[in-house]
Amino acid sequence: MSRTVDLVVIGAGPVGENVADYAHQSGLSVVIVESELVGGECSYWACMPSKALIRSGAALRAAKRMGGAIPEDTALDPLKVLARRDSFTSDWSDDGQVEWLEGAGIELVRGHGRLTGEREVTVTAADGSTTVLTATHAVAVCTGSAALLPDIAGLTSVEPWTSREATSVQTLPASVAFLGGGVVAVELATAYRSLGVDVTLVARSGLLGNTEPFAGELVESSLRELGVTIVHASPTAVSRAADGAVTLEFDDRDAVTTAELVVATGRTPRTDDLGLETVGLEPGAWIEVDDQLLAHGSDWLYAVGDVNHRALLTHQGKYQARAAGAVIAARANGEDVDTSPWSDHAATADHRAVPQVVFSEPEVAAVGLTAAQAEAAGIDHRVVDYDLGGIAGSSLHADGYTGQARMVVDEERGVIIGMTFVGQDVAELVHAATIAVVGEVPLHRLWHAVPSYPTMSEIWLRLLETYRSGA
Repeated sequence: MSRTVDLVVIGAGPVGENVADYAHQSGLSVVIVESELVGGECSYWACMPSKALIRSGAALRAAKRMGGAIPEDTALDPLKVLARRDSFTSDWSDDGQVEWLEGAGIELVRGHGRLTGEREVTVTAADGSTTVLTATHAVAVCTGSAALLPDIAGLTSVEPWTSREATSVQTLPASVAFLGGGVVAVELATAYRSLGVDVTLVARSGLLGNTEPFAGELVESSLRELGVTIVHASPTAVSRAADGAVTLEFDDRDAVTTAELVVATGRTPRTDDLGLETVGLEPGAWIEVDDQLLAHGSDWLYAVGDVNHRALLTHQGKYQARAAGAVIAARANGEDVDTSPWSDHAATADHRAVPQVVFSEPEVAAVGLTAAQAEAAGIDHRVVDYDLGGIAGSSLHADGYTGQARMVVDEERGVIIGMTFVGQDVAELVHAATIAVVGEVPLHRLWHAVPSYPTMSEIWLRLLETYRSGA
């Protein structure tokens, strides 16, 4: 079977859906190809289920910080937490997502899509039948990324879990070890410990290495208070015993034995069986793109989301998708493409204005550059720190509130280029910072953005006062 359409999108996760939708809204015919569940990693094995697992524990801890209003021995019901998680994944059914595609006028073809020529995608269905899709204008690769398994002796033979198994678990193990110190490992360690599981976190060095140093330090301290065992070492070998227990061995410390092992040491692009070699690209590699998400050396192949390695975050992938869909439609309709920074056709924010929230204990919310990144970029900058626990709104929010805020200022231009918040519920503070960074709002104008009292947003006033004081 053969078909010709304006645009073929490989991958029906949030990124692919947005590319398809934005292009279709501009009049293009679109087919989207998916071999698994429509809705992708975020909907079923990442963002949504992980945050559902995390939220109950965070809410309970917040309630306990209210002067004894909630008994300290109050615990979660793990089965109810898992059931709530299941509701957010629709019990791993994509019927609702498929219905959305149909309502949007986007055709779905089930199967594994592979590039087999210029503007050509061959889709192999589960029954072995094939459909050849030819795109008159563009093909967008939105296949995302998968968990990276490090080269450790015996690791693959023990069949470790990745974030997929950890977020979709139906029966909690008695104990679990997380290998990695990044966002996935920290978030899931928080969730599992909240559910009563004995948790060990194995990280070579500090936690959350891409954030400001104080963020990882505060999170590590809180995880230890929750009862998480943190091991700063690299395992040299892994094995699974006849009873199912997994043992991690180290050169310079005692072994760690656990019921299950979750590997969260990074991501790898899902491009190994995509047919990239047919268009002169390397299978299994990240696809490099310009700010219009067009693959280098091509005038028709786009790579959007994790697969281009610009910013491995769902919201950033969706941002790229909006730009890519608009660019593809404009070029197909013979319209001019505005490649200037911050236009609708450019994913400019990928470079220095990427926001992220780590749903750890406590939360970490950041946007833009860290102080170290500003230093590396050669920017004349100034760092302003303030104790987030010293804000009236914070003291009302939780007894003994612990947190910190950092503002990184470009001294030459007088604008904020980076902001980091660490503390309970700081996720809701980061978008104001994102607007300030993206809008390059001068500090003298921000002085007139009066924060409501008593809210944690008063941290903005305190940071500006500290900056003005020269402290």
